[in-house]
Amino acid sequence: MKLTLLLDLDETLLNTNQDIFFPAYLQALSTNFASFLDPKLVMRALLSSIEKMNQNQDATRSLKDVFSDEFCPMVGMSREALDTHIDDFYSRVFPSLRGITSQIPEVQPFVDWAVAQGYRLVVATDPLLPRPATRQRVQWAGLEPEQFELISTFEDFHFLKNYPAYYAEVLGRIGWQDGPVLMVGNDMERDIMSARKLGLATFFIETESGSTSGSEAGPRGTLADLRRYLETTDLASLTPSLKAKDAIMTVFSSTPAVLDGLLRNLSTDDWKRKLSASEWTLTELICHLRDTEREVHLMQLKLFSDKDEPFIPRPDTSVWASQRDYLHEDGPTALREFNDARLATLEILYSTPAEGWGRKARHAIFGPTDFREVAGFMADHDRMHIHQAWALLKKM
Repeated sequence: MKLTLLLDLDETLLNTNQDIFFPAYLQALSTNFASFLDPKLVMRALLSSIEKMNQNQDATRSLKDVFSDEFCPMVGMSREALDTHIDDFYSRVFPSLRGITSQIPEVQPFVDWAVAQGYRLVVATDPLLPRPATRQRVQWAGLEPEQFELISTFEDFHFLKNYPAYYAEVLGRIGWQDGPVLMVGNDMERDIMSARKLGLATFFIETESGSTSGSEAGPRGTLADLRRYLETTDLASLTPSLKAKDAIMTVFSSTPAVLDGLLRNLSTDDWKRKLSASEWTLTELICHLRDTEREVHLMQLKLFSDKDEPFIPRPDTSVWASQRDYLHEDGPTALREFNDARLATLEILYSTPAEGWGRKARHAIFGPTDFREVAGFMADHDRMHIHQAWALLKKM
C-alpha cells in the first residue's frame, strides 16, 4: 500500500511568519475595498467571517459559503460582487505578499524524494484561503501544485483543522484508500493532536514558532529527520485502524462534507451516467446510502436502547437499487435526504454515554458484537461507498 503523506504548509513547507503575514494579508484585503467601503468595516467583517469559518461544523456548507454568508451582509455586498473583487485581489495584489515569506531549503528535495517513492502527497493546510491564493503559496515554497493529489482550500472544504473531521474530509476527498497515513506539521494542536483524534500517525516539525519540549510530540525533527524516519520505519505501522470511538464519530461527521465536496458541481448527466452494466450511477449510490441510513443504521442503533443484548439484523440492501428504481430518482435530492438521516444517526451516537459503547449484541453476520463495533461497521460502509463514488468520478 502507498503511504499517504499529509503536509502542513505554513512553517512546514513555507516560512510564513504568521505574526507578520496574516496582519499584512488582512490589511491588503481590506484596503482593496477602500474605494467604496470603509476599511474598518471590512476588517471587522473579515475577522468575523474567519471566526465563523473556525466554528463551522455544518458539513453541507463549504467554508466559502460560511465566509460569504457572514461577510456580504456585514458590508452590504452581493456574493457576485464579492467574488469579482476577491478574484481581482488574488490576481493583482496577493502576489506582492510573497516577499514576506521565504523558502525552506530542505522542502523541494524532500518533496522530490517523496514523489520518487510513489507517496500520495496532500497539502493539508487550514483551508482559510481560496484556491488561487493557496496554489500561489505552494509555488512560493518552490513547489508545483501538480505534485500534490489534493490541496485543501475554502471552496472545497467544510472544516478547519481544529476539528478532526478536517482530516477525515481530506482522506475522503482522495478516496479513503487503505494503507498508511502520516500527518506532518508544526502546530501541536491543529496538526498533531487533532489528527491523532482520527487515529492518524503524526510527525512534528520542530521550528522556533512550533517547537515543544513535551513528549506528546511523538516522532519529531526536521524534514531531513522525517526522511530518515520514513526510510527506517515499517510504513505498515502507520496504517490507522479507525476503530476507536473518536475515529468512528469523526468519519460519521465528515461523510456529508466529503460527498458535498465530491458531488456539488455535477451536471444532471453526470449523476445519471452509467459507466458499465455492473456499476451503479452516482444517483443510485447516494440513494443506497440514504435508505441504508434510514432503514438499517438507525434501526440497528435504536435496538441497543430497546433491549439488552439485542439481535442485530442485516437486510439485503443489494436489491434495492432495482426494486426501488433508484436510477430515476434525483441525485441532489437524495443527498439532502441522506444528510437529514445522518443528523438523526449522529444524535443517537452523541447521546450514547461512554459506557453505552460497550453494550453487547449479536449481529446477523458477524455474531457476538457490541455497540462500538456495529458503529464501526457503519463507518466502514461510509468509507467503502465514498471510495466507490471517488473511483466513479475518476473514470468520468
